[in-house]
Amino acid sequence: MHLFYTPDISSHIYTLDEQESKHCIKVLRLSKDDVIHLTDGKGNLFESRIIQDNPKKCIVEVTDVKKEVGKRNFVLHLAVAPTKNIARFEWFLEKATEIGIDEITPVICDHSERKIVKPERLNKVITAAVKQSLKAYHPKLNETVRFKDFVGSDFKGQKFIAYISEEFNKSLKDLYIPGSDVVIMIGPEGDFSDKEVKSAMKNGFKPISLGKSRLRTETAALVACHSVELLNR
Repeated sequence: MHLFYTPDISSHIYTLDEQESKHCIKVLRLSKDDVIHLTDGKGNLFESRIIQDNPKKCIVEVTDVKKEVGKRNFVLHLAVAPTKNIARFEWFLEKATEIGIDEITPVICDHSERKIVKPERLNKVITAAVKQSLKAYHPKLNETVRFKDFVGSDFKGQKFIAYISEEFNKSLKDLYIPGSDVVIMIGPEGDFSDKEVKSAMKNGFKPISLGKSRLRTETAALVACHSVELLNR
């Protein structure tokens, strides 16, 4: 199955943009009457037939629509401090999208070494992963925010903060209720500061452990993502 991300689709006749048209006709070598699939990233999957195989302006006709494809009964939101090496953060975004995630917020913390990210580039990574893993939902990438602003926001569901400490040894398995919406905070390379952990707890976040090993930021985030996925099976 060949999947294309078309967030602006609104009718049964659709024209792929130039980049996607070239990929469809030149790279994949598809032609008139071949079947492809489109998604708007909102759960809709459009089965379509190529009616004009122009590599600069490929036009398709939607022949069938499936709604809420892959819809889950919970929402997973990860708030992750961007890594100093942005490639590691991009790796996390790619793999989390493949596994299943709904929302990502880059969070700037006391110990953050990277404080600026380029959302355009990060969204391209997410979109590529959506198409590769045949997802009908496109994860939402929020604007970068500071820690204090994030923990003070209103969230629906359970709230956790991953923290390395002998004092806090409860795991996601111990505290997470399957089927519940959840937001999990993952700190930077230097972890959260004690002040940040106390602030999070005051705002209703529960500290959790992701295991006995010291994990990189992107590894910890992926462990949290995969753990929630497994606990909901």
